[in-house]
Amino acid sequence: MSCDHLICAYCAGPVEEGRCSSCRAVRAQMHDHGGFTPQQLAIAAALLLILAFSLLAPHLA
Repeated sequence: MSCDHLICAYCAGPVEEGRCSSCRAVRAQMHDHGGFTPQQLAIAAALLLILAFSLLAPHLA
């Protein structure tokens, strides 16, 4: 979905022009292509370490 044809309910302008703070917020949200935050990467790394330890623990004892 893109903001090309969206009209802002606050300023009645096209969202893609970003006339008001609401337009700019929606445009930024729609154009955010994601990616991982550092917190998400740390959680994923911790889960992988827990999984690796749980799989290797029986072999170490």
